Amino acid sequence: MINSIQQFQTEGVKKLEKVFCGYASDLTKVAEMVRGVTDSVIELGLSMIAEEWESYDTLLHDRKDLRPGWQVVRRDEVKKLTSLGEVRYKKTYFRNPQTGERCYLLDRLMGFAAGERLTEDALAGIYEEAAQSSYRKGGMNASISGVPVSKETVMEKLHSLQFPEVEQPKEKKQVKTLYIDADEDHVALQYLEKKGDIKGALKHTFMPRLVYVYEGIQAEGERHELVGVKYFGGGYEGRLGTERLWKEVYDYISGSYDEEVLKRIYVNGDGAEWIKTGAKVHAKAKFVLDRYHMHKYIMAATSHLGDDAQDARSVIWRAINGKRKKEAEEVFDRIIGETQAESKKKAAEASKSYILGHWPAIMNGVRNKKDDIHCSAEGHISHIYADRMSSRPLGWSRTGADKMARLRVYKKNGGDMLKLVRCQKQEFPKAAGMEEVICSAEEVLRSERKNRKAQGMFSDLPVYTIPYTQIRKIAALKNHIWGL
Repeated sequence: MINSIQQFQTEGVKKLEKVFCGYASDLTKVAEMVRGVTDSVIELGLSMIAEEWESYDTLLHDRKDLRPGWQVVRRDEVKKLTSLGEVRYKKTYFRNPQTGERCYLLDRLMGFAAGERLTEDALAGIYEEAAQSSYRKGGMNASISGVPVSKETVMEKLHSLQFPEVEQPKEKKQVKTLYIDADEDHVALQYLEKKGDIKGALKHTFMPRLVYVYEGIQAEGERHELVGVKYFGGGYEGRLGTERLWKEVYDYISGSYDEEVLKRIYVNGDGAEWIKTGAKVHAKAKFVLDRYHMHKYIMAATSHLGDDAQDARSVIWRAINGKRKKEAEEVFDRIIGETQAESKKKAAEASKSYILGHWPAIMNGVRNKKDDIHCSAEGHISHIYADRMSSRPLGWSRTGADKMARLRVYKKNGGDMLKLVRCQKQEFPKAAGMEEVICSAEEVLRSERKNRKAQGMFSDLPVYTIPYTQIRKIAALKNHIWGL
């Protein structure tokens, strides 16, 4: 790091002086001045990072006590892409003669998988942008220097994502009523498992599911916000997928809420079987047909009635709110009887079947109006899924659609992309006796005094002259070296 700063003082400062001299001649060239400063700062930052990494590698290269059993093979010049830009540095390739294994020990110390060219911060930037716009723009967002990552690489990284389990609060909340809204999106598939396996004009869709739990709705000015909301989502296909999804939801509820206090859970949705299943697996849960879909079907049954349409709708809603099923049935029968067009008649019959077939679920909402039951699933589907996945003419793979849905849900829950990147890593096992030890600077100094003969390139230096940063590096390597 020191060398980089010294080099900047001699060369970088001259570049900056030139930038500001140019700006002084024309104060309107603000953009050129800002870009010049940015480039210089980035160059300095990349140089400092490279120097820092090389300093640790040099310690590993020169000090055998920090890498027992490993021999130097060669030193290579490599590149790593960070969120700042591309770092070029040198690192040593080692061999273990006992096991035959070869690797860059520095990569192991830094947590890099073999062949990984992206740092955690770069990956976090990729996921952040890919979740919002596209794989291509995600690759462009890897670094502020504009060094791109291919959309194929972004897709590969996304497809391999594993998401952490939902965190439970330290203390359980005490609420009497919970609400669960559920719905699904319809996402066009470009292929099922591999490109070209969809033939002809047959359309295939993937339907990512969305479930969210909340404690109620509160007004924030003109807006309404869900209280204590938690989102769940992804593919969850088939019976097993349905079971897994609802298990995750109710595991969260049992871990987050005092179930002795909890009295009611309302599951709101359009009547799909997988949604109704969610109301069957908990004793306190009731299924409620959401009013959005009720309105949709009532509109479909009455839209062709012209001036009488509004009157017919009003009668149907009065029957529903008055809990008069027979009256609602009679209204639908009159509409069907007076409808001539076959397509309109089928629409009215489908509406009648939908409303009457879900009458108990409708009444669960009517009888419990005091609990202020609403459903905003359609809006959430649009915001969380459709904006990225189905509102544009995109084609997805099944894996890609599932991972993107989960990524969007993770982000909606306030998930940190850097934390997501870090949870992908598999820690390498440490050798026996190499467990992590936390040492203070004083302890390191005492250790260095006792082991001056084993200090390699530092053996001829008085201990007190070793820079503190160097001491820290030695301590880190001693205490965190991976046993291989």
